Amino acid sequence: MGEKGVPNRRYTDEFRVEAARLANSVGHNEAARRLGLPVATLGNWARKQREGGAATPGAAASVSRAKPGVSELEAEVSRLRKELASAKLDVEILSKATAYFAKGSR
Repeated sequence: MGEKGVPNRRYTDEFRVEAARLANSVGHNEAARRLGLPVATLGNWARKQREGGAATPGAAASVSRAKPGVSELEAEVSRLRKELASAKLDVEILSKATAYFAKGSR
């Protein structure tokens, strides 16, 4: 076990690249919270991607393509739909919790 009880895990090259992209778009702290990763690990991946073009050597070829294939686009759409569904569920839960706590504070 590492610091704060986070076990040592192995991540795929694709996961590291996508996690670094997420960190660059929403911030390292928010991305680390969403993915359940240590902030330092995510920061290292993002820094390596900026410096070397990819988080790992094997991922460089998949990231640097000019036009992704149809199956890659379909996978991206599927991932985004799942992410949207998760975000909608989060909003629904928060709105119900807000209503519950607002009712109790009267």
